[in-house]
Amino acid sequence: MDKNFQEEFTQIIKFKPPLYKQRHQFVKDLVEKYKPKKVADLGCADCSLLRMLKFCSCIEVLAGLDICANVMQEKMHTLSPLPVDYLQPSERSLTVTLHHGSVAHKDPCMLGFDLVTCIELIEHLEEPELKKFPEVVFGFMAPSIVVISTPNSEFNPLLPGVMLYRHPDHKFEWNQAQFQSWALETARCYGYSVEFTGVGHPPTGMEKAGFCTQIGVFIRKYPRTGETEQSEKPTEAVYKTVFKAVYPSLKDEKYLQNAVISEVIFTAQIIKHRLMSKHHEYGDDPERKSKFQPSMDCFSDCLGKLVVEKNMEPFVSGNEVYIPLATIFSFPKVNRLCGTFEKLCKLIAGKVTLNSDGSAVMFNIERENEEN
Repeated sequence: MDKNFQEEFTQIIKFKPPLYKQRHQFVKDLVEKYKPKKVADLGCADCSLLRMLKFCSCIEVLAGLDICANVMQEKMHTLSPLPVDYLQPSERSLTVTLHHGSVAHKDPCMLGFDLVTCIELIEHLEEPELKKFPEVVFGFMAPSIVVISTPNSEFNPLLPGVMLYRHPDHKFEWNQAQFQSWALETARCYGYSVEFTGVGHPPTGMEKAGFCTQIGVFIRKYPRTGETEQSEKPTEAVYKTVFKAVYPSLKDEKYLQNAVISEVIFTAQIIKHRLMSKHHEYGDDPERKSKFQPSMDCFSDCLGKLVVEKNMEPFVSGNEVYIPLATIFSFPKVNRLCGTFEKLCKLIAGKVTLNSDGSAVMFNIERENEEN
């Protein structure tokens, strides 16, 4: 939340990368280490951390919460899917949701998260909110991991222009001992362990000042039971949802079908092209034709070296070209998308031109030539 102000007064101490990017990278590294599926960012502000995390392949659910709806709404469009996301749907599902509300209130939409981040948040809380914060995050939400970062006041004398606090909205800024005391007590009360670290190293010879941003990583010691979660779940929502985006995914049958159809047609066209090249090369000479077996090892290396059975060989009959589905299914990408041959047949049924028994993709050469 402080990056604009920090840009102003760090004229002498230059952080490379900028401090806010170091904080975000710290969270990203943690995500890559623990692979959480559901992540919530409390105090998400301009959604910059969420924009980074949406590219982490392990995450399937992203949620942001902030007390200021206007700030979220200015940038929330950056969390929407891009055209390329529809053209090339991911194999994972991803839902991004933004909520307007206070971290001092409980809402059932914030249950079930693996990782909760609170980056430069707690110092903006009034005393009553700060008192409720541990119960909401550690007691009610109770994720497996909580990351809390906050300014280290011992570093402030090294930052030109800082008189009291680094940001006019800060209600307090703790030194290292104060933050660690609060974090250790919170961890003890709610069954967590906590490790301390930070980003923004102090200048040489001033190591005692500590990191510019101090960070506590809380790890839940024991899993929550279903009974406990149900007993603490509030009956009604208190947050207002201001944004929701569901990304296209191959887990959705509609997007999977489109991807399979496109890949089947693309693969069949390449095979047909290679087959017709050989067909025209040998012409109508029976002796030369007999030497040509249009099996997969006739094709270029880009198609891969596949060993196929006789009934998987593509062939030309009159004006028709036949590419067996079994051949197409042998290609890694088609195989990976469908999983089973039966699924392949189901997904392309009625969408791709097949021969009478449905065993091969069929092309009419004469019709294609007329269209061209």
